[in-house]
Amino acid sequence: MHLDTHCVMLRQFSFRSSLLPFSSHFSRSYPKSAVPIHLPIGATMATVSTQNESTQQTQKPVQVAKRLEKFKTTIFTQMSMLAVKHRAINLGQGFPNFDGPDFVKEAAIQAIKDGKNQYARGHGVPETNAAIAARFREDTGLVVDPEKEVTVTSGCTEAIAATMLGLINPGDEVILFAPFYDSYEATLSMAGAKVKGITLRPPDFSIPLEELKAAVTSKTRAILMNTPHNPTGKMFTREELETIASLCIENDVLVFSDEVYDKLAFEMDHVSIASLPGMYERTVTMNSLGKTFSLTGWKIGWAIAPPHLTWGVRQAHSYLTFATSTPMQYAAIAALKAPESYFKELKRDYNAKKEILVKGLKEVGFNVFPSSGTYFVVVDHTPFGLENDIDFCEYLIKEVGVVAIPTSVFYLNPEEGKNLVRFTFCKDEETLRGAVERMKQKLKKKV
Repeated sequence: MHLDTHCVMLRQFSFRSSLLPFSSHFSRSYPKSAVPIHLPIGATMATVSTQNESTQQTQKPVQVAKRLEKFKTTIFTQMSMLAVKHRAINLGQGFPNFDGPDFVKEAAIQAIKDGKNQYARGHGVPETNAAIAARFREDTGLVVDPEKEVTVTSGCTEAIAATMLGLINPGDEVILFAPFYDSYEATLSMAGAKVKGITLRPPDFSIPLEELKAAVTSKTRAILMNTPHNPTGKMFTREELETIASLCIENDVLVFSDEVYDKLAFEMDHVSIASLPGMYERTVTMNSLGKTFSLTGWKIGWAIAPPHLTWGVRQAHSYLTFATSTPMQYAAIAALKAPESYFKELKRDYNAKKEILVKGLKEVGFNVFPSSGTYFVVVDHTPFGLENDIDFCEYLIKEVGVVAIPTSVFYLNPEEGKNLVRFTFCKDEETLRGAVERMKQKLKKKV
């Protein structure tokens, strides 16, 4: 699969009137039995007469740069809105419905009281950078210079954007693994990259190594990867990581590694690709606080890279956000210094939640694929007779009262994901049991 995001054309998707248009991925498939909707949410601006509000509004088309015109309102925003509208249990978007640990929140409160409320240094509060470097050493064995090799960002999503914009030139070829976090394609489009996709397929979503070997050439600038993997829950094996490393060294390719779920590895130890021989010098490792500490709204992330790559990341970061929330950076220090017992308890709690959801989904009738990490699980929805993932998720929300995410938005070719949907188990056990019970009562197999 090959996609030139630098000169992509607008693709319009027709969708049922009860659902707003999602990401432009949908415009490439599923046209049947749909009512055309030609504007996404927020896509019109109305000029309203202040003298007579009943006067017909003048509508103007939204204006957006060509590199972004194919991207609509994100699937996560859409599904969360529909969850509220239909009072559905939201097992779609990956944010916990429970709070983070008190010791981290109290550190944030104390930082605010202590007057840590003005701009932070652009690449991070010195103590925060040091805490990130210390945690990275503990996790990977790698010693990094917190002043020259650590950049604090506004969440991992900004770390991704700063890395793409700071190190990728228009026309550069970047390989990514589908399905993928939707921010990847959007930021690569902003950078003008040429995207080459490698599809991971069920049931185990393993990397097709021979296909990857054929795809990586001297023209390849970078590989963008994510392990543990969203949305599938797959963890890259050591063999897969070593193959990627060998190809990158042989062809002088960079690796951008998103590792935000590194502490949610259930069935094998997480291995950071930067720790493999010869890889640190060509790797940007990206991570964040939100997933591990259930504080997704704080948006504290970071990028770790050797100085020659950090330079580009920091140049982009300087003109994206410049600096990240000061009191939250100080609170992050407390989080990063958490005892090992915290991470063991976190994994134990999520294992229990995962067991509730996976067991329940199997009892409902889904074909559930293995999830070794993250707090997501992917299932095959086809036993319930709906044509594709979008139709299924619409039905699930309106008729059953549960939200899942259609995975076709995570593929360059949406057809590859039309049979799959993603559920999350980062919810309290009562919520998970309630969602399962609704599906048992209202969702019936048709094949």
